[in-house]
Amino acid sequence: MKRIVSVLLLGMAIFTFAFSRPAFAADAANGAKIFSANCASCHAGGKNLVQANKTLQKSALEQYGMYSEEAIITQVTKGKNAMPAFKGRLDDAQIADVAAYVLSQADKGW
Repeated sequence: MKRIVSVLLLGMAIFTFAFSRPAFAADAANGAKIFSANCASCHAGGKNLVQANKTLQKSALEQYGMYSEEAIITQVTKGKNAMPAFKGRLDDAQIADVAAYVLSQADKGW
């Protein structure tokens, strides 16, 4: 009985690791390069040239429910209002890197 349980547990562990995607930390340094090339024309220095009150400053991100990687990733991926969607222009890893960069800059005060 112990042997069957051990084999089942081993099989579950192998299945879990074989079919799970590894989590990679976002790269804020790479995000800075991507931001500079794709976002800075509207968001230079954390500002917003289209809607002046919706900056990338920490207080504005918090006010509008955008102070999280998930929220920023969704916004960059899908776009919203005047902001275009970047899915297709940037891959998921690049978008995650941009989100990490935006949050790190917001925390520093841009």
